[in-house]
Amino acid sequence: MRDLLNDLESGSHLSDPDPIRRAQNQMRQNLPKRFYKAVKHTEIQEGFSVLLDGKSVRTPGRAPLVLPSREAAALVAGEFDAQRDVIDPVSMPVLRLVNSAIDGVAPDPEAVIEDVVRFSGSDLICYRAGEPAGLVARQAEAWDPVLDWARAALGARFILAEGVVHVEQPRESVAAVRRWLGDRRDPFRLAAIHVMTTLTGSALLALAVEAGALDPAEAWAAAHVDESWNAEHWGDDAEAVARQAARRRDFDAAVALAQATAD
Repeated sequence: MRDLLNDLESGSHLSDPDPIRRAQNQMRQNLPKRFYKAVKHTEIQEGFSVLLDGKSVRTPGRAPLVLPSREAAALVAGEFDAQRDVIDPVSMPVLRLVNSAIDGVAPDPEAVIEDVVRFSGSDLICYRAGEPAGLVARQAEAWDPVLDWARAALGARFILAEGVVHVEQPRESVAAVRRWLGDRRDPFRLAAIHVMTTLTGSALLALAVEAGALDPAEAWAAAHVDESWNAEHWGDDAEAVARQAARRRDFDAAVALAQATAD
């Protein structure tokens, strides 16, 4: 396999966490030409592998790209097959997530768990508007069921706050999130949860989606209640719409990988 595949994510064009700036950086790069004809995925002893012209793919860290399920391998193979004249890593969110899971999460899953736990300590859905009444009601409609789920499934009760002043969450609730994540130490699932968490600002939304308790589209809408409210009353901002669309693509990729690697 050419070294090209090992460099797909190592350049500055993919180093920015913001999807819009990452895409803009990517546009300034000379994209590598597609050098393979046939794409397939196949079962191997360790799991499932993606093959380009019969040669297995490796991650940027030189590790074999091995997926735990046929469905996950099909997602990655589909992204490779969708490339046309050039290979555009920005259009391959599942591959980027898989590479991160293998090269970054697998060696240190505890760091990812701790980061998601930190989000739960200041979770988006715990911070409510005081007014207007319509926004208050909309937040409650979207977010209260997720808090009810967390209380029932995780045994975690979270305290609500008005505005942006930080409120300390009960230690036992944060510990319940950590225990829940401890049962999900598979690097692919953790990577997917982490991406969903960072893109929504809510560990609880991410956990509910990963558990199958919340529809992904509903979770995305819940994470953007405030933005939707503002757009309805003040109009759309074109840059914000484009940014959200790029982030939604990465969110959907994380959801797809989580579903493809579920037990």
